[in-house]
Amino acid sequence: MANNSIPYGRQHITDEDIQAVIETLRSDYLTQGPKIKEFEESFATYIGAKYAVAVANGTAALHLCAMALNVEPGDKVITTPITFAASANCIRYCGGEVVFGDINPETYLLDINSVRDLLESSPKGTYKGIVPVDFAGRSIDLEVFKALAEEYNLWIVEDACHAPGGYFVDTQGNEQRCGNGNFADLAIFSFHPVKHIASGEGGMITTNDEKLYYKLLQLRTHGIIKQDNLYTNTIEFAGGDEAYPSWYMEMQTLGYNYRLTDFQAALGISQLKRADQGIKRRRELAKRYENAFTGKDYIKRQSGVVEGHAYHLYILEVRDRLGLYNYLRSKNIFAQIHYIPCHLMPYYRQFGCKEGDRPHSEEYYRGCISLPMYPTLSEEEQEYVISTIHQYFHG
Repeated sequence: MANNSIPYGRQHITDEDIQAVIETLRSDYLTQGPKIKEFEESFATYIGAKYAVAVANGTAALHLCAMALNVEPGDKVITTPITFAASANCIRYCGGEVVFGDINPETYLLDINSVRDLLESSPKGTYKGIVPVDFAGRSIDLEVFKALAEEYNLWIVEDACHAPGGYFVDTQGNEQRCGNGNFADLAIFSFHPVKHIASGEGGMITTNDEKLYYKLLQLRTHGIIKQDNLYTNTIEFAGGDEAYPSWYMEMQTLGYNYRLTDFQAALGISQLKRADQGIKRRRELAKRYENAFTGKDYIKRQSGVVEGHAYHLYILEVRDRLGLYNYLRSKNIFAQIHYIPCHLMPYYRQFGCKEGDRPHSEEYYRGCISLPMYPTLSEEEQEYVISTIHQYFHG
């Protein structure tokens, strides 16, 4: 076992996946074809949202959300420090100001009380939105965030990159799937290879807002539209007589080329068919980890078994994290650290962020380590990971 490399995450590509891509490569469309719409509709159905927009990657999805919500220079937006930098960077792309809340140390998610403190310490209207993150696959309770957002007239973009298939239970006892749009204006997902659904690269935006949906479609493709009732130039100018010619289009705003290809969409569609199976396996792995580490004196906290958790990551908080990390690597177990707090990255320090600002996030970072977590991880491999960790701490 020691000779086999065990990463923290790994894609699972089947013969069916490969065949789906081959069929698309042999079709008439490699991009801007029918597979895009098929993937969008299938994903929207899976998540439970009205609309979905496929894009080049999760970062592009976040950027387009910020643009669609009209983030402007000086707009203040709150997010968590414990996330990949893109969750914050999308606001900076539009010139907005990122303000970091702190996490709840028990859930690792953006703390509602930390957000409320920030809002209450400034005049109403200071902040424009919130970007909560379903970190590690644990769904944040957006019902309470929605109530807070309505109180302060804020929009919500849910970063659900870690959590397709995850959910929380609302006050009525209903399961609310991550990204279903019931409590957030927009939600985004990633199809990077280590995520639940892999398409090489790729992302998706979901929403229940029709106006935002059409705006996203325009921004995704250079700001161009092809819709007669929205054109501003005259029919005569467009080259028509009584109607706009079929070739006519208008660029009405500055957008980007953030499109997904058809063969990536084909892979995504195939992967989506196994999404629930993958979630089930991840939860089985999580249960085994929880049983193995509960009560151990070197464990401060762990992800544990949580209803609705999608388990992109399984996290331990340990003492001597660096020693464990290096020891695991020496045994070909490539655990990872998620994440260095964003507010302490040199880029964000220039705006006044400093150590001590977000104590729960900083304490979490000092001990966190993400264990191997992916559906094809075998019981033998998982037992090797567990026993190696036990061995490090107790010989």
